Amino acid sequence: MTVIGFHASHEQVHPTRLLAAVQQAEQVGFTAAMCSDHFSPWSARQGHSAFAWSWLGAALQATDLPFGVVNAPGQRYHPAIIAQAMATLTAMYPGRFWAALGTGEASNEHITGGLWPRKDVRNARLRECVDVVRELFAGVEVSHHGLVTVDRARLWTRPEVPPPLLAAAVSAKTAAWAADWADGLATVLQPQDDLRRVVEAYRGAGGTGPLALQVHLSYAATDDEALHVAHDQWRSNVFPPDFNWDVDHVTLFDAAAEHVPPEAVRGPVLVSADPGQHAAWLQELVEIGFDEVYLHHVGQEQTEWLDVFGEKVLPQLDVTRKAAA
Repeated sequence: MTVIGFHASHEQVHPTRLLAAVQQAEQVGFTAAMCSDHFSPWSARQGHSAFAWSWLGAALQATDLPFGVVNAPGQRYHPAIIAQAMATLTAMYPGRFWAALGTGEASNEHITGGLWPRKDVRNARLRECVDVVRELFAGVEVSHHGLVTVDRARLWTRPEVPPPLLAAAVSAKTAAWAADWADGLATVLQPQDDLRRVVEAYRGAGGTGPLALQVHLSYAATDDEALHVAHDQWRSNVFPPDFNWDVDHVTLFDAAAEHVPPEAVRGPVLVSADPGQHAAWLQELVEIGFDEVYLHHVGQEQTEWLDVFGEKVLPQLDVTRKAAA
């Protein structure tokens, strides 16, 4: 059985409408949710980027769903501040919150004015942040001097059980590197052979915990309309990972995507007007070994696809609720 969750894209939808969408997702049968944590969208056409942590408090109160968020501590976020945010949500909503920690993207982190480090330095910085966060969750007063600096930080409000810290990883190399510290793995849609390599690398290096997958999809009444929506909203996201991580401004993403043809979004986005086809694609992904699959409809309108998937897609999948963290 698999958790089928709703992915809330703050880059594309106003937070008020996104809150209504996640409430609708719960009503039609989705059993979990997660959200992005960006300062900037991937394209000016997307047009939004609300603060995920404010929204998460409202979403946890407005639903009974468990929630996750992908976060990059170390530059835009000091690890003590993000530990405090996670601890507060978990104390208020026990067993319902998790975070997937990654090394971030320049498009969000450049706002601090700091240097965007090499990937190996970002990995080392993330590992320091993970250690700081875990010590704070344990009630330790933390001082740390390295790639991040912490001076006598202590969490005064802590949950009885700390939230799981998953690793956000796209490549097999990063998945294997994260296996010794992560409570699970979160990754994104890519060719199935590549996904298998990511899963095998994480498990092969001793990684434990749930495997979560974010799936980009586009549904509409016709295939042409579904493709148009995907091309309009997501063509700036078809580039290789290193490009996405290192480009530092929305205007550069739009410039790079100017000549991306519509057909190029097929693959990075599952595009179809047929609910049965979407169900079949999702079942194939589940069979790779993912415990949780979070669906991100890349269009800005969320109501129709949620109704259709609740009625015609979820019943074809063996959906279960997520266990308390």
